Amino acid sequence: MSERKVLNKYYPPDFDPAKIPKLKLPKDRQYVVRLMAPFNMRCKTCGEYIYKGKKFNARKETVQNEVYLGLPIFRFYIKCTRCLAEITFKTDPENTDYTMEHGATRNFQAEKLLEEEEKRMQKEREEEELNNPMKVLENRTKDSKLEMEVLENLQELKELNQRQANVDFEAMLKQYKEYEEEQKRKEQEEDEQEMKAMLEQAQNRRLLVDSDSDEESAKSCTKPVAKIKPTDILQEPPSKKLKTESWERSVGKLNTKSQLAGLVTVRKQKPGPALANGTENHSTTANTGNCPRGDGMPPAPGYWQGLFSQTMLEELPVIQGLRACCP
Repeated sequence: MSERKVLNKYYPPDFDPAKIPKLKLPKDRQYVVRLMAPFNMRCKTCGEYIYKGKKFNARKETVQNEVYLGLPIFRFYIKCTRCLAEITFKTDPENTDYTMEHGATRNFQAEKLLEEEEKRMQKEREEEELNNPMKVLENRTKDSKLEMEVLENLQELKELNQRQANVDFEAMLKQYKEYEEEQKRKEQEEDEQEMKAMLEQAQNRRLLVDSDSDEESAKSCTKPVAKIKPTDILQEPPSKKLKTESWERSVGKLNTKSQLAGLVTVRKQKPGPALANGTENHSTTANTGNCPRGDGMPPAPGYWQGLFSQTMLEELPVIQGLRACCP
């Protein structure tokens, strides 16, 4: 069984590699490569800006009869993204950069121009000093003078900054402490003024309350005290009732007997014939049942009236106590 991947080739004994025909390709042949724009450029046809890093499918070829130190120079062809105009640029190995050829203009780059100008001046100076020793001496004296001036200017700037940046920390701390003390003093004064105003308001309110209470007491003293009868409390309208405290309304007074003692007077009098008859009939009804008389006859005409008046006299203190507790 033969190998899957053949590594050795069979060469016949009469093989001559010189007889193999060579493929002749043109030297300026082109290849398609993928690249990015090496710099910012603007199309001359439509004015479209093409920024650095834009990707293109470019055609690459070798420039004929242009070599730098044995290195070939390549040319690239791209198309504008807007108008499809052809743009060409080539490599610049001398400056390690690219140069624009056709179809677009490279955007202005001040930094690159400055570097190029410095390089040009440095090159001219080296050429002058190459064959002129006096020029070398002059350039050295100019450089030394320029260096001394730069150092003097730098020293002046440092002294100026130190003069302006001279800070007295003790004075700064003292000023800050004075400011804090002044703020505290102002706050204390404001607090004292507020306390005085509050005390004055409270005192004025107290004086007004005291004056109102004095006027009410004077009015109550000037009013004549009317004689109170025991039966007046039953006829007194609700607006003339005495005001009671909240705890008296909920709990009631502990002892109202002393207040009611002056209002109720019980007169001892002989019972009338009707009352006596009523009491006798009451006792007899207790013995006989529902009928007040034992013989089953109806009671006397004044029996119920006497019984009602006696019951009212007995229950009057209780009624008055309830009225005082529950106005």
